[in-house]
Amino acid sequence: MKIKKIILLPLLIFPILAFSQKLTKTEQQLVDLIDKNYEETVTLLEETVNINSGTLNMEGVREVGRVFEREFAKIGFQTEWITLPGSLKRAGHFVATRKGTIGKKLFFIGHLDTVFEKDMPFYPFTMVNDSTAKGQGVNDMKGGNVMIFATLKALDEMGLLKDRTITVYFPGDEENAGDPSWVSRADFVERAKQHDYALGYETAQGFNIATVARRGASGWTLKTTGKQVHSSGVFRESVGYGAIYEASRILNQFREELAGEQYLTFNPGQFIGGSDISYNQDTGEGEALGKTNIVAREAFVTGDLRFLGEPQKEAAREKMKQIVSKNLNGTTAEIKFQDGIPSMPPTPGNYALVDILSQVSVDMGFGEVKAGDPGSRGAGDISYVADYLDCIDGLGASGTGAHSPAETINMKQYPDLIKRSTVFVYRLLK
Repeated sequence: MKIKKIILLPLLIFPILAFSQKLTKTEQQLVDLIDKNYEETVTLLEETVNINSGTLNMEGVREVGRVFEREFAKIGFQTEWITLPGSLKRAGHFVATRKGTIGKKLFFIGHLDTVFEKDMPFYPFTMVNDSTAKGQGVNDMKGGNVMIFATLKALDEMGLLKDRTITVYFPGDEENAGDPSWVSRADFVERAKQHDYALGYETAQGFNIATVARRGASGWTLKTTGKQVHSSGVFRESVGYGAIYEASRILNQFREELAGEQYLTFNPGQFIGGSDISYNQDTGEGEALGKTNIVAREAFVTGDLRFLGEPQKEAAREKMKQIVSKNLNGTTAEIKFQDGIPSMPPTPGNYALVDILSQVSVDMGFGEVKAGDPGSRGAGDISYVADYLDCIDGLGASGTGAHSPAETINMKQYPDLIKRSTVFVYRLLK
């Protein structure tokens, strides 16, 4: 594997050398440092990918945190581990800080956990060819975490972090936040408020696309009831329609009246119905008992609601409540909403950060960077702080197949993304 890494280096230096005339001497030195450190960067990526850190594998999450504690301590950062209440059943968060008195204050966002739990098949870091590697969480988002470190390491080696304020925050439960999420994110939000810019290193949407907005995510549950009687009486005035017909009526009206609204989606992920049902909200497991000759007495549906901005979320909820209230004969229905991750609306400040990144990209010969479609990305941790400071996301690694056994990272683009990140951060600090 090391041979492959060494072979990659000469091939990756040329593009920057060819277009570096618009970089300052300091910026070119930073680019050269990324090349110099690249083999160590890939080794760190491999080390973290090869540690299972599924959200519920608390020791695995903590172990990845210890790797970054070791590395950030080497470049002068103070590190700490944020513990969470035991009721949340989550590992906690890694934080690395430097405090200073000059320049802009930057808040870097990654996350330690992946969707691959300990009892799932293990997919280690593997070089597929000179351009592609695969492994669990390799682009979502261990590739982004390592990019943050490589960026700050180069800046530190040139003394450019002296007297600067930097916070690196890697939550341990981004993929499945502890409930209630506001408890898990309380420290995260308070620290972010003390900075000027939030920089999210979630998976890149494309080499020349940056994220200025992310949709929020919330949950809902629907419960319906009907009269349990012999099925031969269904539809009669004295019997009604039963719980499953009522739940189906509601879901279909959601689709008919709300589908198609820009940035809004709502998905029923689970439907349980019959004469007797049960549901475990911790595991997501449900059971139903019923017969074809019995009118269903109970139905239960779980779903999510994704939106851009609180007004859209509240308007959708109000419409859903109205639909739920118009019950079929002989039935009742109740819907409850649970807040999850807020949205990150597009703002002028966010677009201004894209402009800075785009100029860096042009100066490096990589072409312009455009803001992505505000509705194209789901919820993320950066959304918790979007109301308090200017934000940009999607600065991380590029790849395919996130959250699947086929997850890959584009190793051809990876060093160039790190170089661009480093020059971008340098200009922001100035």
